[in-house]
Amino acid sequence: MNADNVVVDTGVPSPAELRAVLGHFATGVAVIAAHDGTRPLGFTCQSVVSVSLDPPYVSFCPAKSSTSWPLLRRTGTLCINILAEDQRAVCGRFAMSGGDKFAGVEWSPAGNGAPALHGALAHIEASVELEHDAGDHTVVLARISGLRAAEGARPLLYYRGGFGGFAS
Repeated sequence: MNADNVVVDTGVPSPAELRAVLGHFATGVAVIAAHDGTRPLGFTCQSVVSVSLDPPYVSFCPAKSSTSWPLLRRTGTLCINILAEDQRAVCGRFAMSGGDKFAGVEWSPAGNGAPALHGALAHIEASVELEHDAGDHTVVLARISGLRAAEGARPLLYYRGGFGGFAS
């Protein structure tokens, strides 16, 4: 143990240990969406990160097991919808595999044509620039082409395996 009573293990952590510890980092929740010319596509993602202001880049990390990401990748243009606190059901809908995730979900085309979900806290329009293999996930780097945010709304947060809001 160290001075903070934390056990330090130098071995390789298991996936369960990684989830338990890294789950202590609260993240926002987003729906990454695209339109393939025929239908809207999307998936829930909690790994959205601002990368660079100049040039404007954002990244996110879809799981390699995702059946949605290969379809979105082909479109090249995305809308990253940062979910608001009251969009827990939307989060769950886009986290499922298969089915019509957009059924009952209101959206409009963003400037780049990708779906911008109504009620989202923010919308980030971007184009895929680079992908990097990262174990069981892929790191995607996307160049931002447009964005907007709603004032007064609160974020949906993911923390220690659960969803909640932000108490000021």
